[in-house]
Amino acid sequence: MLGESGILVSRLCFGALTVGPLQVNLALSQGAAVIRHALEAGINFIDTAELYDTYPYIKEALQGLDKRVVIATKSYAYTGEGMGESLNKALRSLGREYIDIFLLHEQESALTIRGHWGAVECLVKAKEAGLVRAIGISTHSVEGVRAAALIPEFDIIQPLINITGIGIRDGGREEMLAAIREAALLGKGIYGMKALGGGNLLDRADEALGFVFSIPELAAVAVGMSSTLEVDFNAAFFTNRTIPQELRARVNRQNRRLIIEDWCPGCGQCIKRCGAGALMLVEGRAVVDQSRCRLCGYCGAVCPEFCIKIV
Repeated sequence: MLGESGILVSRLCFGALTVGPLQVNLALSQGAAVIRHALEAGINFIDTAELYDTYPYIKEALQGLDKRVVIATKSYAYTGEGMGESLNKALRSLGREYIDIFLLHEQESALTIRGHWGAVECLVKAKEAGLVRAIGISTHSVEGVRAAALIPEFDIIQPLINITGIGIRDGGREEMLAAIREAALLGKGIYGMKALGGGNLLDRADEALGFVFSIPELAAVAVGMSSTLEVDFNAAFFTNRTIPQELRARVNRQNRRLIIEDWCPGCGQCIKRCGAGALMLVEGRAVVDQSRCRLCGYCGAVCPEFCIKIV
């Protein structure tokens, strides 16, 4: 159960970013098939966002499915008008009469939440009208969690949390865990993200997934998946089933690549950390030579803006 929201979800949430155009960019039929496989495996919770451009995949995956599926989405809109447009787009694109969970995307603190209060008021009205079941924020910040925990209008918080604390903007793992505990005590429904550190913890997948799975305050954990093999691996892990060695080997053999998001500030920390000489600055932004990249993830661990991911 997600806090006091009344929304029941599977512990494993399908993170839809990975299948879409910002990452692996699967064909519509392929991406929808991966999501459908997850739903048939027992997952009932999908996490997406307007930015991800994955609504078509989800809509296709849900066709003809006689099962209640919880969908969480997010928007960067900060005005009431903008959030209204985002909500209408989600309803229309997903073919739904309501959205289960609608979040303000990537809030950092009480200050940024106040700056988005027009959007919050829009979501409150949408909830009263039955167009949204629960509202809240996603955040990479400890202060974001603490601020949202004190706002009575918010039902749900989606924080970044993983075993090393990679990607947390204003503290470490223990500070984030403390904030999560505080929010849970105040009745907020909490589901985590970036358990594998944007792919940078893939070489420690069992340990990393085991860590987030052991956090009692997390009702669910969103994990990005782009293949049916990954779905099978994660579903087995989250239900405490033995993972066959053949499945483990096939998942490990999947082709991976390192991507650098558009918001890279060009600080150069990743370039200093890369021992393979695979990174360089081009026009003020880090770029990767895939032929030299070892996919070790060390560069991602030093990126202050969480721009570097392995997919």
